[in-house]
Amino acid sequence: MEGGVHEFDGSTFRECFSLSWRNPYVLRLAFSAGIGGLLFGYDTGVISGALLYIRDDFPSVDKNTWLQEMIVSMAVAGAIIGAAIGGWANDRYGRRTSILVADALFFAGAAVMASATGPAQLVVGRVFVGLGVGTASMTSPLYISEASPARIRGALVSTNGLLITGGQFLSYLINLAFTKAPGTWRWMLGVAAIPAVVQFFLMLFLPESPRWLYRKGREEEAEAILRKIYSAEEVEREKEELKESVEAEARERSSSEKTSLVALLMTTATVRRGLVAGVGLQVFQQLVGINTVMYYSPTIVQLAGFASNQTALALSLVTAGLNAAGSLVSIYFIDRTGRRKLLVISLAGVILSLALLSAVFHEATSHSPPVGAAETAHFHGGALTCPDYSSRSSSSFWDCTRCLKAAAASAGCGFCAAGGGDKLRAGACLAAAAAASNATARDACRGEGREWYTRGCPSRYGWLAMAGLALYIAAFSPGMGTVPWIVNSEVYPLRHRGVCGGAAATANWVSNLAVAQSFLSLTDAIGAAWTFLIFGGLSVAALAFVLVCVPETKGLPIEEVEKMLEGRELRLRFWAKRRHHHGGDGDGGGEKTGGV
Repeated sequence: MEGGVHEFDGSTFRECFSLSWRNPYVLRLAFSAGIGGLLFGYDTGVISGALLYIRDDFPSVDKNTWLQEMIVSMAVAGAIIGAAIGGWANDRYGRRTSILVADALFFAGAAVMASATGPAQLVVGRVFVGLGVGTASMTSPLYISEASPARIRGALVSTNGLLITGGQFLSYLINLAFTKAPGTWRWMLGVAAIPAVVQFFLMLFLPESPRWLYRKGREEEAEAILRKIYSAEEVEREKEELKESVEAEARERSSSEKTSLVALLMTTATVRRGLVAGVGLQVFQQLVGINTVMYYSPTIVQLAGFASNQTALALSLVTAGLNAAGSLVSIYFIDRTGRRKLLVISLAGVILSLALLSAVFHEATSHSPPVGAAETAHFHGGALTCPDYSSRSSSSFWDCTRCLKAAAASAGCGFCAAGGGDKLRAGACLAAAAAASNATARDACRGEGREWYTRGCPSRYGWLAMAGLALYIAAFSPGMGTVPWIVNSEVYPLRHRGVCGGAAATANWVSNLAVAQSFLSLTDAIGAAWTFLIFGGLSVAALAFVLVCVPETKGLPIEEVEKMLEGRELRLRFWAKRRHHHGGDGDGGGEKTGGV
């Protein structure tokens, strides 16, 4: 959004909703484009549940965590490319055309994945979806912004963010709905084609962005659209402002093209400090582990001791709901509390929740149920016994954790919990891939009404882990979830905002890819407890970074943000108000919070 963050007060939203009867055309533009945000959220969230059933259908995926990570992270890799190409396509072919292309990519990706016969086809489908996500992530809010009346632009653009988190929540609902359907994951992934088709046909009958048309010299078309958006007395003023804005943008672009990012870092202290704050926040947003929760939430629930796919999906719905609710909380508090204070409070909660998760997983691993020799031999006379357990020394102690670790070196082992309702008693360590009397170990275990574990072990601490996950999302979403994007819209000088904003967004996607591609490998190599402890350490580093490097930009014009960065005032007492002196007749005096 140009010019920083818009105020989101009650009157703005009331005016926004009153459009439903005064000028429904504007809402039609905004919500038609906003479906792109819904698709963005759905396609990033749906894989978390689908992956549980993909593992069941494709043994190669179940045995290789790197393949699971690839299926998840290829969408992120596609999004990096899609965002880069999307910026060029937006300028060259327009916002509407770019949205139509994104819809075609979403549809193609959903069709390829729903009909996949192997992991390779799933990866290809995820790349198509990622290209669509990258294009939609920048095009949908841009189209809404440029086709909305200025006084309610912030409220309408914010609907795109709400639709992203809403799409993630919807994906968890859809996952849960199809757990009993034949084809499970195929339906989960294929449903995304429906909103893509709906948006495609809606956008066919909507106009191009008036700003883009004006930039291309198609002023009459732009004016015709403006007359549908604004009242008659507002059109002339808007035309004049549009003309001035486009001319200023052209001047800015011509000067920006002569300035590379490296040159800015070497010569401009203000931009360098702004980039440190903006890029650093985007990187830390990912390094504190948010997308491990959004991409792998049901898997984390299973690591906590809930074996059932349905239970894992149902409990994951809580995290998705809290994430969506956090977006609303952020809108309310961002201009009341301030950016830095909200970040500090958010990170404090994230650190606390990650410490709790690390402790819970450590206790669960240290006190997992033992493996009983009699329990294991009970299944088909020992024919299903895990090979590593069969060759153990007589003095060695085996529990569920050791059984699951042996799976990496053998044909694939799982733990069959004790029956009778007490899953913490001694269970059986079985070879998941072995067969006897045409029955796999998993089927044999479940056939006796027992729980089958291949990810985590039965634990009395499972609900504590769920509380830790809920606290993590509740703390992250209102602060670290939204504030990095807001700070990046405020902290760069207008003339360099394009190149700096692009660098920050790229840093976010690349960090996202690194986390998505490494999480399962880390949990396999060092365990969930140490993995969450690493994220906790990175969160502590993020808190120190915010206190030292991130300025408070609440209520400050861009010019004053630049002066603040030039002065580089270090202010660790983030809770204290700073007296801001300004000359002239002012706007009524009072205090503004500022400082770094």
